[in-house]
Order: sequence, then C-alpha cells, then structure tokens
Amino acid sequence: MSSTTGNDPSTDEAREVAAQGVPGARPVGPQVVDAADGSGDKPGTVLPDGRPEAGISGRSVRLGDRVFRALAAGSGGILLFVMAAIAVFLVWKAIPAFTNNTGNLFTTQQWNPQGSPPVFGMAAVFFGTVVSAFLAMMIGVPIAIGIALFISQYAHRKAATTLGAIVDLLAAVPSLVFGMWGLYFLIPETQGFQQWLSVYFGWIPIFDNPTATTAGQFGKSLIIAGIVLAIMIIPIVSAVTREVFLQTPRETIDAAWALGATKWEMIRTAVLPFGRAGMISAAMLGLGRALGETIAVALVLNSGFRINWHLTEPGGDTFASTIALKFGEAGGNPTAIAALVAAGLFLFVITLIVNSIARMVIARRKEFTA
Repeated sequence: MSSTTGNDPSTDEAREVAAQGVPGARPVGPQVVDAADGSGDKPGTVLPDGRPEAGISGRSVRLGDRVFRALAAGSGGILLFVMAAIAVFLVWKAIPAFTNNTGNLFTTQQWNPQGSPPVFGMAAVFFGTVVSAFLAMMIGVPIAIGIALFISQYAHRKAATTLGAIVDLLAAVPSLVFGMWGLYFLIPETQGFQQWLSVYFGWIPIFDNPTATTAGQFGKSLIIAGIVLAIMIIPIVSAVTREVFLQTPRETIDAAWALGATKWEMIRTAVLPFGRAGMISAAMLGLGRALGETIAVALVLNSGFRINWHLTEPGGDTFASTIALKFGEAGGNPTAIAALVAAGLFLFVITLIVNSIARMVIARRKEFTA
C-alpha cells in the first residue's frame, strides 16, 4: 500500500501557510506579541512555546530597585559608622595615657601606668605580638595549605568530606581549650625539644637560652605561643583555601591534563595560580586571629615587658594578653585604664595596616582569580 503522507505539508512553513489559507485558523509557531495590548513586556518578547511573556510593571521594578539600593547602602553605612565609632572611642579614651605618660611610648620597655609618675611603653608588647604572630604564620600557613590541597585534590570523596568536617570542627574550638592544651600538655612535652634547640642550635641567638641548663627549666616562651597560635589558625586558613581551590575552572585543569602535566604540575600551573589571591586572603584572616588572640596566649606566656630575642627563654607579652592580664590591676586608675585602651588602639591600627597591605597585594594579582 502506498503512503499518502508525502502529499501533505510536513514542514512548519507548509503548515503555517496552510493554516493561513483556512478562515479562523490560528497560525502555528511563536508569534510576536504587540506591546499595545499590554500582554507583553516589550515588542518581540515571546516564550519558546509561543505564549507571550508576562509583563512586569516598570514602576514596581524601579521601586524595588530603590528599596534594595537603600538597604544595601544603609548596611555599608552602618559598617563604616561602627568602624569610625570604634576608632574615635579608642583615640578619645587613650588621650589621658598619651598626656600623662613620662616614658617613650614607642621605646620604653616598662609598664607602670599606676606609678608616680606613670611610665609605660609599647615596645615589648609590640615585639611579642609581631614575633608570636610571625611564628604562627610560618608554621601554620604552609600546613594549612597542604591540608587544603590534600582535601581538594588528592583525597577520595568520602575521606575529603570527613577531613573537611574535622577541619571545620577545629575552627569552632574555643581559644581557652587551646590555651589549656598548650599550658598542661605542650609546655611539659616540649621541654626536651626546647633543650635540643638550645644545645644544638644555640649559635643562632633566637634559639639560645642562657638561663636554662636542664630540660625542666624551659617554660612559657614565645615559641610555645607561636606553636599554639599556629594550631589555632590552621583550621581557618585551611577551610578558606580549600574552598578557593575547589573553585578552579575545570577548563584550566583539563588544559593542564591535555598538555601532559603530572598531578603536581597541574596543581602548580592551574590550581595554585588561580587560588593565589584566596590564599593571601586566608593567610590574612589567620594573621588577624593570631594578632588578636587573648586568653590562649595569656596562658602560655610569662609577662616580662622586655624585648627578648631568645624565643625559648620564658617571658613575653602581646597587646591582647597585656590588656587581659592588666585589666584587673588597673582598678579605678584612669591612667592605667587609658594605657590599656592605648594598647588596644595600637592593635587596631596594626590590624588595619596589615589588612590594607593584603588588599594591595590581592589587587596586584587580580588576574589570577579571573
């Protein structure tokens, strides 16, 4: 039996022509909607199935845009207001310390704001803050980046999920727990290690401890504070860098594989360049915590208010630990309280400077995040 389907119009064009020839027939296929009837947003706006797109009132769009813009601007304004209010408060409350201090604020290695006359300086606390944070960065950041690379590039899916959850859990551990761990476990267990550093690397001044002759004489020192801070910043830096590495474009990774790169070559040429700005941002987050950490550092340091280059020798101070330890001693003395506020102002300024430098570095490497 011969088929007659070939005699019927089989294309869209033929069906449309046939429909136009029949009175009352509706043309087949998408049609342009006239804006005059109010059923379309603009002339020519149709959906794939031929139905007109629902119109949106221009007035409602403009109103919603204005409301959202006002809310966003208000949020940004609140942030700027809070930052400015904190800065003004710190400067205002620190003025009595600046006017009554008889010592040099930048070079005096003494803290006696309650004396007559008051004498104090920020040299020792600035040194301790910078050294402990530097040690934390040198120890913690490479380990954190290594953990992030393993979780994002090497570990199997289940192992990566488990390790990621553990890292996130460590980030939520209170700093008091880290401080107690450093005080009751790290200090006793590292006596031999500190003695080994002093004996075999004592020719390097930072590892020499002239006051200790036996293992039991090593105690609360800057190197212990640096190790505790390093452990505290590892979860933060690792979590941020892990997410950055996972955002590496698949095309970049595939291009490295196509060129015959090994696993490490792919990471070095594709993942690390893309995540460079993210790694810097993560490191700055870790540095911010290391600079401002209070209770953990206060538990593993002995206050001495002197610049001590021997990292294994007991003694050391930071801005945050000084504020915490000396606040109870300040009592109702206005100069003593003002001196502690001045220390907070110094820490505030240092944090702003560090973050500004980090922003400048990230801006210079913006092309790696494209």
